Amino acid sequence: MNPIVEVLNTVLPVLLMLAIGVLCRRTALLSREGINALKNVAVNICLTAVMLNAFASMRYSANNIILTLMMFLICLLGWALGKLINRFFKTSPFLPFLTTGFEAGMLGYSLFTILYGSERISEFACIDLGQVLFVFTLYKMLLGKENNERTDFSKLFVEMIKSPTIIAIIVGVILGVTGIYEALIPSGISSVMDSCTDFISAPTAGIILITIGYDLVLDNIPWKNVCTTAVSRIAIMLILRIVAGFIVNAFSMGQELDLALNVMFILPPPYVLPVFADDEKQRSYVSSSLSVITVITVICFIILAAI
Repeated sequence: MNPIVEVLNTVLPVLLMLAIGVLCRRTALLSREGINALKNVAVNICLTAVMLNAFASMRYSANNIILTLMMFLICLLGWALGKLINRFFKTSPFLPFLTTGFEAGMLGYSLFTILYGSERISEFACIDLGQVLFVFTLYKMLLGKENNERTDFSKLFVEMIKSPTIIAIIVGVILGVTGIYEALIPSGISSVMDSCTDFISAPTAGIILITIGYDLVLDNIPWKNVCTTAVSRIAIMLILRIVAGFIVNAFSMGQELDLALNVMFILPPPYVLPVFADDEKQRSYVSSSLSVITVITVICFIILAAI
């Protein structure tokens, strides 16, 4: 097949769904309430099926522990480097939270599946686990401290274990680590489970990309602060990607994981961040930064598809 056609086969569906999302906003085809409902369906239903299957079918070893710790510490380092940069530029107290974390749920799994196929999704999932733990624990604690809120560990724990994402991960890990999933393969039960999760997760990429396109607003952007943030994140992600690649290669974890890292490190920070910005000016800065970084992610995705 022509290389250009191969790239278009991968990239064009993504651009098309993003464009449909933008069109839905501009024509009021979908309301904000409708988009929020689509997000809930995608994240709390479709994505949980993806993660359940990914963690159940994963091959577990000591490398999983290393990867989880690595990604947790890398996220912490990203926050610390962002904090250091903000001391010099004094951009926003939210800058360190934009230089760490990855929007794997709303974007990463979809882009990885489009690039490498759903049969390899466990490669991405094993890298995602550490950053999921970071976002649900330390990330939220640091955000609470930034907003002068007292950390309620019991509330944080309950919120975490009630999350459909975390429940799907826990169930998937139990099925994988205990060998239950593999033991059910001869009877065909695992195959039935795969069929169910594949069917439920099928619309994930399309729905998520439409919602992201809907939220891509590039009007009235405070370009100076946003550009500082975007450049800072790019620089930090390049450094952290080198560190992560070195660790993966040092433990001979394989080229497949190295490719999964490429997808992870082009992702924007968590989309939930604007919720924590009480001040309207700060909320505008955070939302604008997420939109610009998302555009950069799409450009990087096109480059990955081309190579």
